[in-house]
Amino acid sequence: MSMIKSSRRQFIKAASIAGLAAGMPLTTACASNHSRGGKGRVVIIGGGTGGATAARYLKYLDSAIDVTLIDADKTHTTCYFSNLVVGGLRSLDSITHKFDNLRASGINVINQKATAIDTAKQTVTTADGKSHKYDRLIVSPGIDFKDNIEGYDEAAHDIMPHAWKAGPQTALLKKQLEAMPNGGVFVIAAPPNPFRCPPGPYERASLVANYLKQHKPRSKVMILDPKDAFSKQGLFQQGWTEHYGFGTDNAMIEWVKGADTNGGIKRVDTKTMTAHTDFDGIKAAVINVIPAQRAADIAVKAGLTNDSGWCPVDRKTFESTIAKNVHVIGDASIATTMPKSGYSANSQAKATALAIVELMNGREPGTPSYINTCYSLLTSDQAISVAAVYELAGDGEIKAKNAGLTPMDASKEFKAREVEYAKSWYKNLVTEIWG
Repeated sequence: MSMIKSSRRQFIKAASIAGLAAGMPLTTACASNHSRGGKGRVVIIGGGTGGATAARYLKYLDSAIDVTLIDADKTHTTCYFSNLVVGGLRSLDSITHKFDNLRASGINVINQKATAIDTAKQTVTTADGKSHKYDRLIVSPGIDFKDNIEGYDEAAHDIMPHAWKAGPQTALLKKQLEAMPNGGVFVIAAPPNPFRCPPGPYERASLVANYLKQHKPRSKVMILDPKDAFSKQGLFQQGWTEHYGFGTDNAMIEWVKGADTNGGIKRVDTKTMTAHTDFDGIKAAVINVIPAQRAADIAVKAGLTNDSGWCPVDRKTFESTIAKNVHVIGDASIATTMPKSGYSANSQAKATALAIVELMNGREPGTPSYINTCYSLLTSDQAISVAAVYELAGDGEIKAKNAGLTPMDASKEFKAREVEYAKSWYKNLVTEIWG
């Protein structure tokens, strides 16, 4: 089993490196941080995984490009690994990262909210009233929420936190978990597809149950799902059966599929702490509402979205199909089969940075490959994963070329190694991005 796992990971790593350089002139693929004669200004909205990666790689590939990164916050807290904070396995500080090393790399970091994009004049306006001219713009703004649940307004966020934008909401949900009574119910309202981090609600259920098993063993987690299936479902449910009695009368995790409620939670009442489906009202100690999602407001206001609420792009360069010289990466983009995940954003950012360098130096970008890896913890010392290499198909769609998944019935030792791989993956990724 370990040989299979090792081979899979070696393949994924090799494919990632090969894909990054695929189809590009040797001078670009092997570029150092010395200028290769490029000129122009690239403005990036969003200092999360996608935006910060793009900034880092643009400056690395061609230091003559003027790179400006705009983010409202002075630090970035990653959504990936935030479930570990909720479950008491990590601190919030451990997943929060500064922009100092990006500044040291020659990137102009502006801590202001981007309020408007003028795609005709090619400018970005920030909250301080300043205008920032660009030759190329990268928009990596993440997500905002749709109003798909009655009663879940802005005020409700502080009573029934979503914690789907990591930071204060993460800390609030953790505090509520710690304060709930032994014997209480922790409800998770999962979102409809597509949404950020497809396995995320189910990892959260696992780590909340892990906490409850140790501290409040008469409590339970109830997932009210609008869907009838979810990412890594077989692996999650096998883990829940082993660790939390899933499917028994004493189960610590209960999953209620959409067909059983006519589509999950439809309404919440913050005064009575009740989640309502079409058939029932479920009173709970904690209600974690994860609403339906769309591209962040700045992308919507700029007219970069279509009727789906997400941003259509040319998947070779991630340039918007709506606005010229604007590239949209990460969760906000429509990347077909690639999930909306941090590692997808990282991969897309690298390919987009390479494409922009080529375009700004008068060359045609090569054909990229992409990669995604996602780890999900079942307990503090057991995890599962999925990894895939993606290629750009002839029809312009991104399609999985090779994929690997934790085997069903994997040993405890196998899943324990997955936890160590996850920790290493996180450390390496955030070091690469924020330094």
